[in-house]
Amino acid sequence: MAFCSLFVYKTINCIIPVRLATIIAIIFAAAIYLIAIVVLKIFSKKELFALPLGGKICKVLEKTKIY
Repeated sequence: MAFCSLFVYKTINCIIPVRLATIIAIIFAAAIYLIAIVVLKIFSKKELFALPLGGKICKVLEKTKIY
């Protein structure tokens, strides 16, 4: 995650201002983190339901046959 975020930051830092590049790199890192949580199945279905909007998240993951 860190290497991907750093790569995104270094790539777009030449094009856009530093503050905006930092924000985009942080958002990219958060997206990679969330994808890793879903793919590695770190949360059980019971834990997913405990999250805000957990029922909707579970339905989407079941429809895509991830959980």
